[in-house]
Amino acid sequence: MTVRSTDHESLEPFVSGLTVRHPHPSDHAALQGALTDWWGGMGGEAGAQQRRLLVPRLFLQHFAGTSLLVEEPEPAGTRGGAALRAFLIGFLSQTDPDTAYIHFVGVHPEAQRGGLGSALYQRFFDLVREHGRSRVRSITSPVNRNSIAYHTRMGFRIEAGDRTEDGVEVHTDYDGPGLDRVSFVREL
Repeated sequence: MTVRSTDHESLEPFVSGLTVRHPHPSDHAALQGALTDWWGGMGGEAGAQQRRLLVPRLFLQHFAGTSLLVEEPEPAGTRGGAALRAFLIGFLSQTDPDTAYIHFVGVHPEAQRGGLGSALYQRFFDLVREHGRSRVRSITSPVNRNSIAYHTRMGFRIEAGDRTEDGVEVHTDYDGPGLDRVSFVREL
């Protein structure tokens, strides 16, 4: 799949009639809305703000070619536009030529547990393989047990940390004081 990073049209049919494409800077507002709404109020407004800050517009400007949006086409006869159903923000490491990184993934709550997230990860794995990458990394918070379970089901292994919390390896202060993380790696 060779796609210019500025492509805004649907690339091809995806799961259950959905389409997948690379994002465009004009998608930023929709992504920010998803980061606010899809987590069911987790962390209140402060949590929503933290999620929104993790996906600034620059990801849609500089990592569009390795990031993906999944949309549900607008129903015939309507003018509401396509509805965002899932997204994956990822990039190729500039430092390690064998590695790609998944920065943030979201699936609309109504679309969860239907295989959409897994299909999105597989699409990203295929994309980074086409770029000669053989490894994918990602991180999550130690309290995000759903993410930990999901990544291990997707074939990621948890990398050794400097301590164990509830049986999970954790990197203390990974992203700064008090910002512990679980680090994953998956060989392709």
